[in-house]
Amino acid sequence: MPIATVNPANGETLKTYEAMGEEEIERRLQLAEATFRTYRTTSFEERARLLNRAAEILDEAQQDIARVMTTEMGKPVKQARAEAAKCAKAMRWYAAHAEALLADEEPSQADVADSGGSRARVVYRPLGPVLAVMPWNFPLWQVIRFAAPALMAGNVGLLKHASNVPQTALFLEDLFHQAGYTQGCFQTLLVGSGAIDDILRDERVKAATLTGSEPAGRAVASTAGDMVKKTVLELGGSDPYLVMPSADIDRAAQVAVTARVQNNGQSCIAAKRFIVHTDVYDRFAERFVAGMKALKVGDPLEEDTEVGPLSSEQGRNDLEELVDDARRSGASVLCGGERPDGPGWYYPPTVVAGVTREMRIHREETFGPVATLYRAADLDEAVLIANDSPFGLSSNVWTRDEAEVDRCVRDLEAGGVFVNGMTASHPAFPFGGVKRSGYGRELSGHGIREFCNITTVWHGA
Repeated sequence: MPIATVNPANGETLKTYEAMGEEEIERRLQLAEATFRTYRTTSFEERARLLNRAAEILDEAQQDIARVMTTEMGKPVKQARAEAAKCAKAMRWYAAHAEALLADEEPSQADVADSGGSRARVVYRPLGPVLAVMPWNFPLWQVIRFAAPALMAGNVGLLKHASNVPQTALFLEDLFHQAGYTQGCFQTLLVGSGAIDDILRDERVKAATLTGSEPAGRAVASTAGDMVKKTVLELGGSDPYLVMPSADIDRAAQVAVTARVQNNGQSCIAAKRFIVHTDVYDRFAERFVAGMKALKVGDPLEEDTEVGPLSSEQGRNDLEELVDDARRSGASVLCGGERPDGPGWYYPPTVVAGVTREMRIHREETFGPVATLYRAADLDEAVLIANDSPFGLSSNVWTRDEAEVDRCVRDLEAGGVFVNGMTASHPAFPFGGVKRSGYGRELSGHGIREFCNITTVWHGA
């Protein structure tokens, strides 16, 4: 696959880069290993100073990097600016909280005495160079939510970014260098996916994190397992959005539109399967479909655009196949569902109803502005439909009934349950899923400890 910026709004190739060769990869691995020996000894105060400076530089560059992201992968430029701002916020959060999150822990004195010791503690130590294999859909955020905690923990990062966002990948490396980090603290590897296996097998790389497709996750997990290396995987989702009769239906339908088409519908945590109680199904469907139809699709660099193009021609083809398969199998397309004429990889906001278990769209993730709509007789059926998926990233529940909330928290197979609102990530809360959505957690204290050596220190009596 070429390493190039191809504008998805018109298919124009803007920049092309040569992949790094073995010699350059080796140089960067050596630099990462050497840098880690020194950087791991820096104080939290110094790490926080550097990360806060990186946040300042990112704020200053927000307009420029937002335009780069939009031209590389198609997200509306307003959303790109918001992504950059969110990254700066997460950097500042980790700069402020990392020391407390990684503070030494002391077992009770009774337990220490019972072990035959005089004192004991648990300390968190960095692992070393961590390989991050990152996707194109949130080209800044996906990286920063790894890099900020990893750097604050004392690790160093090696970024293998998606091959269609090379300018964003190089910007990230330059961002940390401008902030004052030693060159080897964070490096971008401009390489194709074929180089990942050898890099991960290198003894100098101590762990890996990947956000991406199931095949990519399986490949990285397989290699890491063979090498007995820690991994964190986030492999996508097909999040359910349950609407019960007690909910504010107008608000639920309004938020549903945003939850489905955020980032042009290309978000792992976007709501994708809308499961509505039969008593309010018609009301919700009418409002939801109207909202999807009203969205402005167009040039993502225009300020009022709400849905831009998909990131690639293949991505549009894959999405179109799922809708066409559902239509042939008897589903109803309530809006959208037809590829528009003209340049660019656009696909209209689409709602598909009458979905059955035999349809591909029921089992596979729709990575674009396509929603599936289900009717449920009661909460029991709604939960059954919600869990009838190979994925388990997040979920949304709209109800004013606390007993229904408790039931959903207990029974929904997901890494998050968002009540009366859409799923969103925040540095204070752990992020990740179950089933084929992956394992491990990013963000919060759980995320920063994923790539730490949790060490018991025990002293004899």
